[in-house]
Amino acid sequence: MARYYREQDIDEFRECFYLNARSGGMIRSLDELSLIMRSLGMSPTMPELKKYLKDKGGKMSFADFLEVMHSHHTKEKIPDEILEAFKSMDPTGKGVIPAKELKHILGRWGEKLSPREIDQICREANISSNPNAMVKYADFVKIVCAPIPDYY
Repeated sequence: MARYYREQDIDEFRECFYLNARSGGMIRSLDELSLIMRSLGMSPTMPELKKYLKDKGGKMSFADFLEVMHSHHTKEKIPDEILEAFKSMDPTGKGVIPAKELKHILGRWGEKLSPREIDQICREANISSNPNAMVKYADFVKIVCAPIPDYY
């Protein structure tokens, strides 16, 4: 699995796994698997969790967990889902959203961001501070979903 993840990511997965796997370093329940995967930013459904645990014989070692993470990661298409959400809020179909509305969404929906976090995201995505500015949401999604560069 090291070929799919950076060492830093594997260390994060390992730490989360061993903090939450209560049965001697093994996952034996849906609650444990769900907690660990969600803590690591995944959004598995209950049927997916049941399948993962069943496929591993009802218990999962860390090596098994890495396989599940990779398998789930390849299925979960977060950028596509975010893009579809933006499209559903774009009645004109022009592919743009007012910057003011984007900031409102970031601060009010889902995991609510602080004004400081919103400003930081806007700076990184080169979104104008002009309240009337328009943002191409496809470009925005590409920027915020891009992997963080590994400079180590």
